[in-house]
Amino acid sequence: MKIALASLTLITALASAAVAAEPLPESAKVGFFYAGCQIYTFKEFPVLEALDKIAQSGGKTVEFFPGQKLNGGDDKTKFDQNTTPEQRAPVKAKLKELGLTPVGFGVVGGLGKDEESTRKVFEFCKDMGIGIVVAEPTETKEAYDIIEKLVKEFDIKMAIHNHPKNPLKRDYKYWDPEYVLSWVKDRDPRLGSCADIGHFVRSGIKPVDAIRILKGRIFDSHVKDLDAFGVREAKDQIWGTGKSDIPAVLNLYAEIGFHGPLDVEWEKDWLTSQPDVAKCLEWLKNFKPAGK
Repeated sequence: MKIALASLTLITALASAAVAAEPLPESAKVGFFYAGCQIYTFKEFPVLEALDKIAQSGGKTVEFFPGQKLNGGDDKTKFDQNTTPEQRAPVKAKLKELGLTPVGFGVVGGLGKDEESTRKVFEFCKDMGIGIVVAEPTETKEAYDIIEKLVKEFDIKMAIHNHPKNPLKRDYKYWDPEYVLSWVKDRDPRLGSCADIGHFVRSGIKPVDAIRILKGRIFDSHVKDLDAFGVREAKDQIWGTGKSDIPAVLNLYAEIGFHGPLDVEWEKDWLTSQPDVAKCLEWLKNFKPAGK
């Protein structure tokens, strides 16, 4: 019994260590939480210009997405796992210059369909110092076996992202937090969720309910405050002014010990959104979780 108990204690400790590996620096915080932008917010701009906009908005972290134009003079070269070390170098230099911490890469579609393409994503993240692959993986046991193998090998987390429920695509199920949990709950603790608050709202799910279901498996969160609940076409609002109940979300995050990263993902006024993004981050900077 004592041996079994000792083994269980060791397994628990190793699991905790895996989830807590490489904490983000204090410089990546906006108020109480680690926060910045999903760079998709500034998808109409080349990567280096978009990074400037995140920093100017008050963001401290960045989540990259596959496919953003690398520079203004080249419409063909995208910033993703297919870039060369030489192409990545100016992005790394810009991150250092601006004091931005890279935290995630996604949303990667089809992750796990084969080991070669999946490994390429993890190698890219390791090289960029990114700790979370955000994905909507291929929905097979074999795909998750590949992902789990690479999560262990690279010590990089994989977080399942949720898009909204779509009545025209009934086979899409990642909108459901219970479904997300079903894929990760019995696997390595570095497999979990990227909780997209706005898409929960669009799906008619109260974000706090989803967070309670996914508690302990949330590694990243795309945050949107929207002007309507349960409406796919709902639009972004400044944090704290919409129907997402962002104060309740953040209070619950603080309660369960999730400190971010929180990613502003603003999806309207693509060319002129920076002032609104800055207002969201300023609101967050001044937010004090209950009891903290």
